[in-house]
Amino acid sequence: MWDKEYVWHPFTQMKTYRREKPLIIERGEGSYLYDVEGNKYLDGYSSLWVNVHGHNHPELNEALIQQAGKIAHSTLLGAANVPSILLAKKLVEITPKGLTKVFYSDSGSTSVEIALKMAYQYWQLKDPIRYAGKKNKFISLREAYHGDTIGSVSVGGMETFHHIFKPLLFERLEAPAPYTYRLTENNDAEACKMLCLKALDTMLREHHEEIAGLIIEPLVQGAAGMITAPDGFLRGVRELCTRYNVLMIADEVAVGFGRTGTLFACEQENVEPDFLCVAKGLTAGYLPLAATLVREEIYEAFLGEPEELRTFFHGHTYTGNQLACAVALKNIELIEREKLIDSLVAKIECLAQNLEKFHTLPHVGDVRQRGMMVGIELVQDKDSKKTFPMHMQVEHNVILHARQNGAIIRPLGPVIVLMPILSMSLEELEQLTDITYEAIKTVTAQAYASCR
Repeated sequence: MWDKEYVWHPFTQMKTYRREKPLIIERGEGSYLYDVEGNKYLDGYSSLWVNVHGHNHPELNEALIQQAGKIAHSTLLGAANVPSILLAKKLVEITPKGLTKVFYSDSGSTSVEIALKMAYQYWQLKDPIRYAGKKNKFISLREAYHGDTIGSVSVGGMETFHHIFKPLLFERLEAPAPYTYRLTENNDAEACKMLCLKALDTMLREHHEEIAGLIIEPLVQGAAGMITAPDGFLRGVRELCTRYNVLMIADEVAVGFGRTGTLFACEQENVEPDFLCVAKGLTAGYLPLAATLVREEIYEAFLGEPEELRTFFHGHTYTGNQLACAVALKNIELIEREKLIDSLVAKIECLAQNLEKFHTLPHVGDVRQRGMMVGIELVQDKDSKKTFPMHMQVEHNVILHARQNGAIIRPLGPVIVLMPILSMSLEELEQLTDITYEAIKTVTAQAYASCR
Protein backbone atom coordinates (compact mmCIF):
# COMPACT_ATOMS: atom_id res chain seq x y z
CA MET A 1 0.00 0.00 0.00
CA TRP A 2 1.79 3.13 -1.24
CA ASP A 3 -0.12 5.43 1.10
CA LYS A 4 1.18 3.69 4.21
CA GLU A 5 4.64 3.28 2.71
CA TYR A 6 5.24 6.88 1.62
CA VAL A 7 2.78 9.36 3.19
CA TRP A 8 3.06 10.89 6.67
CA HIS A 9 -0.41 12.20 7.57
CA PRO A 10 -0.98 15.37 9.66
CA PHE A 11 -2.38 15.13 13.21
CA THR A 12 -2.37 11.35 12.79
CA GLN A 13 -0.68 8.70 14.93
CA MET A 14 0.79 6.67 12.10
CA LYS A 15 1.21 3.52 14.20
CA THR A 16 -2.57 3.38 14.62
CA TYR A 17 -3.21 4.46 11.04
CA ARG A 18 -1.06 1.68 9.63
CA ARG A 19 -3.12 -0.94 11.47
CA GLU A 20 -6.35 0.14 9.77
CA LYS A 21 -7.72 0.15 6.27
CA PRO A 22 -7.08 3.64 4.86
CA LEU A 23 -9.79 5.86 3.47
CA ILE A 24 -8.54 6.99 0.05
CA ILE A 25 -10.73 9.63 -1.58
CA GLU A 26 -10.85 9.67 -5.37
CA ARG A 27 -13.49 12.26 -6.20
CA GLY A 28 -16.24 14.47 -4.83
CA GLU A 29 -19.68 15.60 -5.98
CA GLY A 30 -21.88 18.04 -4.10
CA SER A 31 -22.07 17.02 -0.44
CA TYR A 32 -20.44 13.64 -1.04
CA LEU A 33 -16.97 12.14 -1.20
CA TYR A 34 -16.21 8.89 -3.05
CA ASP A 35 -13.33 6.56 -2.26
CA VAL A 36 -11.31 4.44 -4.69
CA GLU A 37 -13.67 1.50 -4.08
CA GLY A 38 -16.72 3.56 -5.08
CA ASN A 39 -18.12 3.99 -1.56
CA LYS A 40 -20.08 7.21 -0.98
CA TYR A 41 -19.84 9.39 2.14
CA LEU A 42 -21.46 12.60 3.33
CA ASP A 43 -18.70 15.14 3.92
CA GLY A 44 -19.62 15.95 7.51
CA TYR A 45 -16.55 18.05 8.20
CA SER A 46 -16.40 20.08 4.99
CA SER A 47 -13.02 18.50 4.19
CA LEU A 48 -11.53 20.14 7.29
CA TRP A 49 -13.92 23.09 7.42
CA VAL A 50 -13.18 24.54 3.98
CA ASN A 51 -15.92 23.50 1.58
CA VAL A 52 -18.75 25.97 1.06
CA HIS A 53 -20.70 25.18 -2.14
CA GLY A 54 -20.04 21.45 -2.48
CA HIS A 55 -17.43 19.47 -4.33
CA ASN A 56 -16.81 19.73 -8.06
CA HIS A 57 -18.85 22.92 -8.46
CA PRO A 58 -19.10 23.82 -12.18
CA GLU A 59 -18.71 27.59 -11.74
CA LEU A 60 -15.72 27.27 -9.43
CA ASN A 61 -14.20 24.76 -11.85
CA GLU A 62 -14.72 27.19 -14.73
CA ALA A 63 -13.18 30.12 -12.81
CA LEU A 64 -10.09 28.02 -12.22
CA ILE A 65 -9.89 26.91 -15.86
CA GLN A 66 -10.33 30.43 -17.20
CA GLN A 67 -7.58 31.81 -14.98
CA ALA A 68 -5.24 28.93 -15.84
CA GLY A 69 -5.69 29.89 -19.48
CA LYS A 70 -4.26 33.34 -18.69
CA ILE A 71 -1.55 32.74 -16.08
CA ALA A 72 -1.15 30.45 -13.07
CA HIS A 73 1.19 32.55 -10.96
CA SER A 74 3.45 35.58 -10.89
CA THR A 75 5.03 37.16 -7.83
CA LEU A 76 3.39 39.87 -5.76
CA LEU A 77 6.78 41.10 -4.52
CA GLY A 78 7.04 44.58 -6.01
CA ALA A 79 4.45 43.74 -8.70
CA ALA A 80 0.69 43.21 -8.92
CA ASN A 81 -1.84 40.96 -10.61
CA VAL A 82 -5.48 41.41 -11.56
CA PRO A 83 -7.25 38.74 -9.42
CA SER A 84 -5.43 39.74 -6.23
CA ILE A 85 -6.39 43.39 -6.71
CA LEU A 86 -10.05 42.57 -7.33
CA LEU A 87 -10.18 40.17 -4.38
CA ALA A 88 -8.54 42.64 -1.99
CA LYS A 89 -11.10 45.28 -2.94
CA LYS A 90 -13.94 42.79 -2.41
CA LEU A 91 -12.62 41.62 0.95
CA VAL A 92 -12.42 45.19 2.24
CA GLU A 93 -16.02 45.72 1.12
CA ILE A 94 -17.48 42.64 2.85
CA THR A 95 -15.44 42.41 6.08
CA PRO A 96 -16.10 44.42 9.27
CA LYS A 97 -15.80 48.18 8.96
CA GLY A 98 -12.38 49.81 9.34
CA LEU A 99 -10.25 47.12 7.69
CA THR A 100 -8.68 48.73 4.63
CA LYS A 101 -5.60 46.76 3.57
CA VAL A 102 -5.07 43.10 2.62
CA PHE A 103 -1.87 41.07 3.02
CA TYR A 104 -2.02 37.65 1.35
CA SER A 105 -0.50 34.34 2.39
CA ASP A 106 -1.41 30.68 1.95
CA SER A 107 -2.88 29.23 5.17
CA GLY A 108 -4.60 30.11 8.41
CA SER A 109 -1.34 29.65 10.32
CA THR A 110 0.52 32.11 8.11
CA SER A 111 -2.28 34.66 8.26
CA VAL A 112 -1.96 34.62 12.06
CA GLU A 113 1.84 34.70 11.91
CA ILE A 114 1.59 37.85 9.80
CA ALA A 115 -0.84 39.53 12.20
CA LEU A 116 1.43 38.82 15.18
CA LYS A 117 4.52 40.19 13.46
CA MET A 118 2.66 43.25 12.18
CA ALA A 119 1.20 43.97 15.62
CA TYR A 120 4.61 43.81 17.28
CA GLN A 121 6.33 45.88 14.61
CA TYR A 122 3.52 48.44 14.62
CA TRP A 123 4.22 49.46 18.21
CA GLN A 124 7.97 49.64 17.59
CA LEU A 125 7.40 51.88 14.56
CA LYS A 126 4.73 53.98 16.28
CA ASP A 127 6.97 55.11 19.14
CA PRO A 128 10.32 53.27 19.35
CA ILE A 129 11.41 55.17 22.46
CA ARG A 130 8.20 54.77 24.44
CA TYR A 131 7.72 51.12 23.51
CA ALA A 132 11.35 49.95 23.60
CA GLY A 133 11.28 46.63 25.44
CA LYS A 134 7.50 46.88 25.77
CA LYS A 135 4.44 45.77 23.79
CA ASN A 136 6.16 42.47 23.03
CA LYS A 137 3.74 39.92 24.45
CA PHE A 138 0.35 38.57 23.39
CA ILE A 139 -2.75 37.35 25.18
CA SER A 140 -4.71 34.35 23.98
CA LEU A 141 -7.32 32.09 25.53
CA ARG A 142 -6.83 28.79 27.27
CA GLU A 143 -7.23 25.97 24.74
CA ALA A 144 -6.66 28.45 21.89
CA TYR A 145 -5.55 27.12 18.53
CA HIS A 146 -4.25 29.51 15.90
CA GLY A 147 -2.13 27.30 13.66
CA ASP A 148 1.10 25.34 13.53
CA THR A 149 3.87 27.79 12.59
CA ILE A 150 6.07 28.84 15.50
CA GLY A 151 4.43 32.22 16.05
CA SER A 152 0.92 30.81 15.88
CA VAL A 153 1.90 27.94 18.17
CA SER A 154 3.30 30.51 20.62
CA VAL A 155 -0.19 31.96 21.06
CA GLY A 156 -1.75 28.50 21.17
CA GLY A 157 -3.10 27.11 24.41
CA MET A 158 -3.68 23.43 23.66
CA GLU A 159 -1.33 21.47 25.89
CA THR A 160 -1.62 18.29 23.82
CA PHE A 161 -0.56 20.01 20.62
CA HIS A 162 1.87 22.61 21.89
CA HIS A 163 3.74 21.58 25.05
CA ILE A 164 6.56 19.79 23.23
CA PHE A 165 7.54 23.02 21.45
CA LYS A 166 7.68 25.29 24.53
CA PRO A 167 11.46 25.86 24.36
CA LEU A 168 11.01 27.33 20.87
CA LEU A 169 8.13 29.69 21.68
CA PHE A 170 7.82 33.31 22.75
CA GLU A 171 5.98 34.24 25.93
CA ARG A 172 2.23 34.66 26.02
CA LEU A 173 -0.30 35.45 28.72
CA GLU A 174 -3.24 33.08 29.02
CA ALA A 175 -6.78 34.27 29.70
CA PRO A 176 -9.55 31.84 30.68
CA ALA A 177 -11.67 30.50 27.85
CA PRO A 178 -15.46 30.83 28.19
CA TYR A 179 -15.94 27.06 28.40
CA THR A 180 -19.35 27.20 30.06
CA TYR A 181 -19.79 23.42 30.36
CA ARG A 182 -16.52 22.99 32.28
CA LEU A 183 -16.41 26.31 34.17
CA THR A 184 -19.92 26.27 35.65
CA GLU A 185 -22.09 23.71 37.39
CA ASN A 186 -25.28 24.24 35.39
CA ASN A 187 -24.13 25.66 32.04
CA ASP A 188 -24.58 29.23 33.32
CA ALA A 189 -23.46 31.21 30.27
CA GLU A 190 -23.84 34.62 31.90
CA ALA A 191 -21.78 33.64 34.94
CA CYS A 192 -19.12 32.16 32.66
CA LYS A 193 -18.96 35.35 30.60
CA MET A 194 -18.57 37.60 33.62
CA LEU A 195 -15.94 35.35 35.19
CA CYS A 196 -13.80 35.36 32.04
CA LEU A 197 -14.16 39.06 31.29
CA LYS A 198 -13.30 39.96 34.88
CA ALA A 199 -10.13 37.85 34.70
CA LEU A 200 -9.18 39.43 31.38
CA ASP A 201 -9.81 42.93 32.77
CA THR A 202 -7.45 42.22 35.66
CA MET A 203 -4.79 40.84 33.34
CA LEU A 204 -4.96 43.83 31.00
CA ARG A 205 -4.98 46.34 33.84
CA GLU A 206 -1.77 44.83 35.23
CA HIS A 207 0.05 44.05 32.00
CA HIS A 208 -1.29 46.29 29.20
CA GLU A 209 2.03 48.08 28.73
CA GLU A 210 3.62 44.73 27.88
CA ILE A 211 0.84 43.55 25.55
CA ALA A 212 1.07 44.13 21.80
CA GLY A 213 -2.16 42.34 21.01
CA LEU A 214 -4.86 39.90 21.99
CA ILE A 215 -5.84 37.14 19.59
CA ILE A 216 -9.21 35.40 19.69
CA GLU A 217 -11.34 33.02 17.65
CA PRO A 218 -14.63 34.96 17.56
CA LEU A 219 -17.68 33.11 18.94
CA VAL A 220 -16.26 29.56 18.63
CA GLN A 221 -12.93 28.02 19.64
CA GLY A 222 -12.90 25.39 16.95
CA ALA A 223 -9.97 23.03 17.54
CA ALA A 224 -10.58 23.21 21.30
CA GLY A 225 -13.78 21.24 20.75
CA MET A 226 -16.27 23.80 19.47
CA ILE A 227 -16.28 25.90 22.65
CA THR A 228 -19.05 28.42 22.03
CA ALA A 229 -18.67 31.80 23.72
CA PRO A 230 -21.62 33.26 25.66
CA ASP A 231 -23.45 36.14 24.01
CA GLY A 232 -21.64 39.40 24.64
CA PHE A 233 -18.25 37.87 25.42
CA LEU A 234 -16.66 38.93 22.13
CA ARG A 235 -18.05 42.45 22.49
CA GLY A 236 -16.62 42.60 26.00
CA VAL A 237 -13.19 41.55 24.77
CA ARG A 238 -13.23 44.28 22.12
CA GLU A 239 -14.13 46.92 24.69
CA LEU A 240 -11.33 45.83 27.02
CA CYS A 241 -8.77 45.91 24.21
CA THR A 242 -9.84 49.45 23.34
CA ARG A 243 -9.76 50.57 26.99
CA TYR A 244 -6.23 49.27 27.55
CA ASN A 245 -4.76 50.21 24.15
CA VAL A 246 -4.16 46.64 23.00
CA LEU A 247 -4.61 45.52 19.38
CA MET A 248 -7.33 42.94 18.78
CA ILE A 249 -6.64 40.15 16.29
CA ALA A 250 -9.75 38.27 15.16
CA ASP A 251 -8.81 34.82 13.89
CA GLU A 252 -11.76 33.98 11.64
CA VAL A 253 -9.92 31.25 9.75
CA ALA A 254 -12.41 28.61 10.90
CA VAL A 255 -15.46 30.74 11.70
CA GLY A 256 -15.49 33.02 8.66
CA PHE A 257 -17.46 32.74 5.42
CA GLY A 258 -20.76 31.68 6.92
CA ARG A 259 -19.80 29.01 9.44
CA THR A 260 -21.43 30.75 12.40
CA GLY A 261 -24.51 31.88 10.46
CA THR A 262 -23.22 35.28 9.34
CA LEU A 263 -20.56 35.98 6.75
CA PHE A 264 -18.11 36.82 9.53
CA ALA A 265 -18.53 35.98 13.20
CA CYS A 266 -17.57 39.49 14.35
CA GLU A 267 -20.74 40.82 12.72
CA GLN A 268 -22.94 39.15 15.33
CA GLU A 269 -21.69 41.47 18.08
CA ASN A 270 -20.81 44.48 15.91
CA VAL A 271 -17.11 44.04 16.60
CA GLU A 272 -14.50 45.83 14.50
CA PRO A 273 -11.11 44.15 15.06
CA ASP A 274 -7.73 45.70 14.31
CA PHE A 275 -6.69 42.59 12.38
CA LEU A 276 -8.84 39.95 10.67
CA CYS A 277 -7.34 36.61 9.62
CA VAL A 278 -9.21 34.56 7.01
CA ALA A 279 -8.46 31.35 5.09
CA LYS A 280 -10.27 27.96 4.82
CA GLY A 281 -13.64 28.98 3.28
CA LEU A 282 -12.02 31.85 1.37
CA THR A 283 -11.63 29.68 -1.74
CA ALA A 284 -14.57 27.37 -0.93
CA GLY A 285 -12.19 24.45 -0.45
CA TYR A 286 -10.40 24.70 -3.80
CA LEU A 287 -6.92 26.14 -3.23
CA PRO A 288 -4.66 27.33 -0.38
CA LEU A 289 -5.14 31.06 0.19
CA ALA A 290 -5.25 33.28 3.27
CA ALA A 291 -5.50 36.99 3.98
CA THR A 292 -4.69 39.25 6.90
CA LEU A 293 -6.73 42.45 6.85
CA VAL A 294 -5.63 45.49 8.85
CA ARG A 295 -6.78 48.98 9.75
CA GLU A 296 -5.37 51.95 7.84
CA GLU A 297 -3.52 53.31 10.88
CA ILE A 298 -1.50 50.10 11.15
CA TYR A 299 -0.64 50.11 7.45
CA GLU A 300 0.47 53.74 7.57
CA ALA A 301 2.92 53.07 10.40
CA PHE A 302 4.96 50.99 7.94
CA LEU A 303 5.28 53.78 5.34
CA GLY A 304 8.64 55.48 4.97
CA GLU A 305 11.68 55.91 2.78
CA PRO A 306 13.67 52.75 1.95
CA GLU A 307 16.56 53.70 4.20
CA GLU A 308 14.21 54.02 7.19
CA LEU A 309 13.63 50.23 7.13
CA ARG A 310 9.97 50.54 8.03
CA THR A 311 9.07 47.85 5.47
CA PHE A 312 7.22 44.73 6.61
CA PHE A 313 9.88 42.18 5.73
CA HIS A 314 7.64 39.18 5.25
CA GLY A 315 6.29 37.32 2.23
CA HIS A 316 5.51 33.98 0.64
CA THR A 317 6.34 32.63 -2.79
CA TYR A 318 2.69 32.12 -3.72
CA THR A 319 1.40 35.30 -2.07
CA GLY A 320 -1.66 36.52 -4.02
CA ASN A 321 -1.61 33.53 -6.37
CA GLN A 322 -3.85 34.22 -9.37
CA LEU A 323 -5.54 30.81 -9.49
CA ALA A 324 -6.51 30.94 -5.82
CA CYS A 325 -7.66 34.57 -5.99
CA ALA A 326 -9.79 33.90 -9.06
CA VAL A 327 -11.58 31.04 -7.32
CA ALA A 328 -12.03 33.12 -4.15
CA LEU A 329 -13.70 35.86 -6.18
CA LYS A 330 -16.11 33.35 -7.71
CA ASN A 331 -16.77 31.88 -4.26
CA ILE A 332 -17.82 35.28 -2.89
CA GLU A 333 -19.91 35.94 -6.01
CA LEU A 334 -21.78 32.66 -5.43
CA ILE A 335 -22.32 33.43 -1.74
CA GLU A 336 -23.90 36.75 -2.65
CA ARG A 337 -25.83 35.70 -5.75
CA GLU A 338 -27.31 32.57 -4.21
CA LYS A 339 -28.04 34.33 -0.90
CA LEU A 340 -26.20 31.57 0.91
CA ILE A 341 -26.22 33.30 4.29
CA ASP A 342 -30.01 33.72 4.18
CA SER A 343 -30.40 30.04 3.30
CA LEU A 344 -28.53 29.03 6.45
CA VAL A 345 -31.35 30.10 8.77
CA ALA A 346 -33.45 27.02 8.00
CA LYS A 347 -30.41 24.73 8.03
CA ILE A 348 -29.21 25.99 11.40
CA GLU A 349 -32.70 25.39 12.82
CA CYS A 350 -32.78 21.92 11.25
CA LEU A 351 -29.47 21.09 12.89
CA ALA A 352 -30.68 22.41 16.24
CA GLN A 353 -33.82 20.29 16.13
CA ASN A 354 -31.92 17.16 15.15
CA LEU A 355 -29.34 17.70 17.88
CA GLU A 356 -31.98 17.70 20.62
CA LYS A 357 -32.08 13.90 20.76
CA PHE A 358 -28.35 13.76 21.56
CA HIS A 359 -29.06 15.21 25.01
CA THR A 360 -30.89 12.00 25.93
CA LEU A 361 -27.87 9.80 25.33
CA PRO A 362 -26.28 8.72 28.64
CA HIS A 363 -22.74 9.50 27.49
CA VAL A 364 -23.27 12.89 25.87
CA GLY A 365 -22.35 15.57 28.38
CA ASP A 366 -22.84 18.68 26.27
CA VAL A 367 -24.04 19.64 22.81
CA ARG A 368 -22.74 22.95 21.48
CA GLN A 369 -23.87 24.69 18.31
CA ARG A 370 -23.17 28.05 16.74
CA GLY A 371 -24.54 28.28 13.25
CA MET A 372 -23.23 25.34 11.23
CA MET A 373 -20.56 24.43 13.79
CA VAL A 374 -21.38 21.62 16.23
CA GLY A 375 -19.50 19.93 19.07
CA ILE A 376 -20.87 16.88 20.91
CA GLU A 377 -18.86 16.21 24.06
CA LEU A 378 -18.70 12.58 25.15
CA VAL A 379 -18.39 11.62 28.82
CA GLN A 380 -18.15 8.39 30.71
CA ASP A 381 -20.29 9.85 33.48
CA LYS A 382 -22.63 12.87 33.19
CA ASP A 383 -22.51 13.81 36.87
CA SER A 384 -18.73 13.94 37.18
CA LYS A 385 -18.19 14.96 33.54
CA LYS A 386 -15.39 12.41 33.43
CA THR A 387 -14.33 11.45 29.91
CA PHE A 388 -13.49 7.99 28.62
CA PRO A 389 -9.82 6.94 28.95
CA MET A 390 -7.77 7.83 25.90
CA HIS A 391 -6.52 4.28 25.36
CA MET A 392 -10.10 3.13 24.68
CA GLN A 393 -10.19 5.30 21.53
CA VAL A 394 -13.94 5.86 21.95
CA GLU A 395 -14.07 8.96 19.75
CA HIS A 396 -12.04 7.28 17.03
CA ASN A 397 -14.38 4.29 17.08
CA VAL A 398 -17.36 6.64 16.72
CA ILE A 399 -15.74 8.05 13.59
CA LEU A 400 -15.16 4.56 12.16
CA HIS A 401 -18.78 3.56 12.89
CA ALA A 402 -20.06 6.67 11.12
CA ARG A 403 -17.80 6.00 8.16
CA GLN A 404 -19.15 2.48 7.81
CA ASN A 405 -22.62 4.01 7.59
CA GLY A 406 -21.84 6.67 5.02
CA ALA A 407 -20.52 9.81 6.75
CA ILE A 408 -17.06 11.25 7.35
CA ILE A 409 -16.71 13.21 10.59
CA ARG A 410 -13.79 14.01 12.93
CA PRO A 411 -13.17 14.14 16.71
CA LEU A 412 -11.34 16.79 18.70
CA GLY A 413 -10.37 15.13 21.94
CA PRO A 414 -13.58 13.87 23.56
CA VAL A 415 -15.70 16.01 21.23
CA ILE A 416 -17.34 14.75 18.04
CA VAL A 417 -17.39 17.61 15.55
CA LEU A 418 -19.94 18.24 12.83
CA MET A 419 -19.07 20.94 10.31
CA PRO A 420 -21.34 20.26 7.32
CA ILE A 421 -20.84 21.82 3.91
CA LEU A 422 -22.92 25.01 3.88
CA SER A 423 -24.77 23.99 0.73
CA MET A 424 -26.01 20.69 2.22
CA SER A 425 -29.74 20.09 1.89
CA LEU A 426 -32.02 19.67 4.89
CA GLU A 427 -32.35 15.98 4.06
CA GLU A 428 -28.58 15.55 4.01
CA LEU A 429 -28.23 17.35 7.34
CA GLU A 430 -30.80 15.01 8.88
CA GLN A 431 -28.97 12.01 7.47
CA LEU A 432 -25.66 13.27 8.87
CA THR A 433 -27.06 13.76 12.37
CA ASP A 434 -28.84 10.38 12.29
CA ILE A 435 -25.62 8.57 11.37
CA THR A 436 -23.71 10.43 14.07
CA TYR A 437 -26.37 9.71 16.68
CA GLU A 438 -26.32 5.97 16.01
CA ALA A 439 -22.51 5.90 16.05
CA ILE A 440 -22.31 7.67 19.42
CA LYS A 441 -25.13 5.62 20.92
CA THR A 442 -23.62 2.28 19.86
CA VAL A 443 -19.95 2.92 20.54
CA THR A 444 -20.33 4.66 23.92
CA ALA A 445 -22.66 1.96 25.20
CA GLN A 446 -20.12 -0.70 24.28
CA ALA A 447 -17.28 1.28 25.82
CA TYR A 448 -19.13 1.89 29.07
CA ALA A 449 -20.02 -1.79 29.38
CA SER A 450 -16.34 -2.72 29.01
CA CYS A 451 -15.40 -0.24 31.81
CA ARG A 452 -17.67 -1.87 34.38
